[in-house]
Amino acid sequence: MGGDWLLESRLVRMDRRFEVKDMTDRGGITVLKIWGGKGSSNVQKVLWCCGELGLAFEREDVGGADARHRSPEYLALNPNGLVPTVDDGGFVLWESNAIVRYLSAKHGMGTLCPADLAQRADADRWMDWQQTVLAPQMGVLFRGLLRSPPDAIAPAQLDAAMQTARAAWKILDAQLATRLFVAGADLTMGDIALGNAAHRWFRLPVERPILPHLAGWYARLRERPAFAQHVGWF
Repeated sequence: MGGDWLLESRLVRMDRRFEVKDMTDRGGITVLKIWGGKGSSNVQKVLWCCGELGLAFEREDVGGADARHRSPEYLALNPNGLVPTVDDGGFVLWESNAIVRYLSAKHGMGTLCPADLAQRADADRWMDWQQTVLAPQMGVLFRGLLRSPPDAIAPAQLDAAMQTARAAWKILDAQLATRLFVAGADLTMGDIALGNAAHRWFRLPVERPILPHLAGWYARLRERPAFAQHVGWF
């Protein structure tokens, strides 16, 4: 009898894995629900952000070879069929940088989300720069040089992506010449948007330009326990 009840309970939970509901523990604290595999660079941003903020979360391993991100239930949450998606007490949000901004503003105002408007805009700028300038190139390089097995990408496309990425990282290196982190003396959401891209950049099996300020910043990120847990392991 007890075994049948336990099996039924597990099946119900599996059937409802994409259901938006009140995610609270017995203490009445809302537990953030995150959908996405921990190897995804965009999911890593959110996990690292949660680690810096000390937020409890429950993660559902969705995405990649797992076709559940294309299921009707998941598409009802995120019509793009991409990860991550989060549910914060019934509020569903997708797009990794939007999630990082939201969590930082809600739980880290004055720290990850700068209270000063100009500094906050500076962090925001680098988050947008990561998406529009850096991510397209790093995506090509990751798929062609780090993914196992690698995608079949033409050498000319890889070379073009590498040249553009090198130029982009030089821009960030110049920004870091006068500050410890991208928006000032302390870690902000801007660093979280960029940190996992830097981790992959320094893992590429290629010759990289010497960028001392970028390297020093990356070393500081690697010293952070939350970065090591959610990004540095990959």
